[in-house]
Amino acid sequence: MKIRLTSIIVSVLVFIASCNQPGEKMTPAAAVDSTLTLPAGFIASVFADSLGSARHIATNTNGDIFVKLEGLKDGHGILRLRDTNNDGVADSINGFGTSPGTGIDIKNDFLYTSSDDNIYRYKLAANGSPDTTSLETLVVGLVNKGQHAAKAIAVDDAGNIYVNIGAPSNSCQLDDRTPASKGMNPCPILDSAAGVWQFKANKQNQHYADGARYCTGIRNIVALDWNSEANNLYAVQHGRDDLDKLFPELYTESQRVELPAEEMFLIKKGDDFGWPYCYYDGQQKSKVQSPEYGGDGKKTTGCDNKQKPIYAFPAHWAPNGLLFYTGSMFPAKYKNG
Repeated sequence: MKIRLTSIIVSVLVFIASCNQPGEKMTPAAAVDSTLTLPAGFIASVFADSLGSARHIATNTNGDIFVKLEGLKDGHGILRLRDTNNDGVADSINGFGTSPGTGIDIKNDFLYTSSDDNIYRYKLAANGSPDTTSLETLVVGLVNKGQHAAKAIAVDDAGNIYVNIGAPSNSCQLDDRTPASKGMNPCPILDSAAGVWQFKANKQNQHYADGARYCTGIRNIVALDWNSEANNLYAVQHGRDDLDKLFPELYTESQRVELPAEEMFLIKKGDDFGWPYCYYDGQQKSKVQSPEYGGDGKKTTGCDNKQKPIYAFPAHWAPNGLLFYTGSMFPAKYKNG
């Protein structure tokens, strides 16, 4: 039996250098093997192609797929993809919305979406089509200082919406990304960013100040999802950069390539995951003190009480999406994975 893993191939951009800073050398896409490797019994097909710079996707119960675009395509920030003849290819593609961004989610017949500044929602009609006249603005004025501005979102089953507020900084230095610059202590960024904020999913015209800080100490999240089976919020963070460039007396280039791990979190209200004071070393399997705050790559001072990841991915992978499998096509072991 073949199990079809329908995929959206969007302009096939190899984002291996998605965290590179200006001036850093990027590996040419032509030099990268981008071949899909699938488990035995799975096949993949192209559902849609050349859509633009896509960020997140959401799938409706009728099979419609909504794609949030980082930029605008023909003036639209969202695309609805529909396979009308069940051949596994999107033959109806419609655009709507005028705000580019990242986040998109579906809950209780509403399509939630975000720009870098605001959160919106549309009512979905009985046939799954968005009612573009129903646009509601839920939250305005989210912190956006350019760096790490993407607003990943997730909606729970109790009427709450969660949004990433990324830190506009690498490691809260007095001079960002400057060699030997010390970290601000306490880090003032934590008051308004570097965590997840919670708002009401059904209330219009909320402002940033109306939200509650749900967790803190996370540099930046793009991969964010609510798991209804576990009734918990999960995320994968983009960890800090440039350990050897900022503190060459403490770290080598080879160490920077491996540090820090990209952390996957199970997030509970009030959790503190340690940024910028700590980072996770996957080799030592512990949170260690950041060099900006007196760390030497081994000290764990101030980090023992910070929440640890439930899984650690290799450094600088920059995971950009997280979805839990709730369908029934795949073998049982994949359920809720």
